[in-house]
Amino acid sequence: MNAAIDTQPAAAIAFNQALFGLAILAFVALLVLEKRQPHLPFSTKIYKESLVTNTAAFLINNLILTVLRASSLFLVAQQFADFGLLGKLENGPVKWLLAFAFFDLAIYAWHYASHRFEWLWRFHKIHHSDKCFNVSTGFRFHVFDLLLEILYKCVFVVLIGVDAYLVLSIEIIELFFIFFHHANLRVPHEQTLSQLIITPSLHRTHHSKLRSEHDSNYGIVLAIWDRLFGTRLELAPAQIGLDLIEAENFIQLFSLAFITERQFRKLLRWIPNSKKP
Repeated sequence: MNAAIDTQPAAAIAFNQALFGLAILAFVALLVLEKRQPHLPFSTKIYKESLVTNTAAFLINNLILTVLRASSLFLVAQQFADFGLLGKLENGPVKWLLAFAFFDLAIYAWHYASHRFEWLWRFHKIHHSDKCFNVSTGFRFHVFDLLLEILYKCVFVVLIGVDAYLVLSIEIIELFFIFFHHANLRVPHEQTLSQLIITPSLHRTHHSKLRSEHDSNYGIVLAIWDRLFGTRLELAPAQIGLDLIEAENFIQLFSLAFITERQFRKLLRWIPNSKKP
């Protein structure tokens, strides 16, 4: 019995490592595919600036949040695995599917709130400021946006009560779909597929320049939530991104959340600039 208990975490760790590896491979594959056959035409300059800025944001944000992620969401889930809505439910496919559905709904609600409340939008708009929709846009987040989301997820895992390794698995699956629906690709049979899951065409609308269009399609994996709550919108946006000054590096990207456009123009010369004079 003890041996079985001891091997469970090891098997879960190995499974999540393999799952994460597949997600990274998917990112690389999508990067190659959208480079060869992009759905929307972006100039090489804009694409490269987007890729460099987004990758830098990913690396620096993860450096800042690694300890917080390891010591917050995962440990909170471990501590409260037997509490919450699903805490007493037997571990198995039914619990896994319910946990995934609840988790996906919770992220839908957080995403909706990030657009509706100005104090959340000031951080989330950094993600929408990318004028080149591509798979690396899935990395483009303000560090405070990620931090607040972690705190929200900590409350959620206490309420739902699931194993920490299951939470980690769901997080990785969500990451895969974030890569997928940000890819600048035309997906075969996308109209049919989008009835079940969030696809690039749906999420492309979510990155429209117009607020009336980007305040829609909040789902991450399952398409049912947008249908259920009336936030689904199917159209091809005329322009991607927001009317914000283009951030040329991570410091400028970080700063956009705290200052207005007018202030940004005045302070631009003091913020490191990657362009040569």
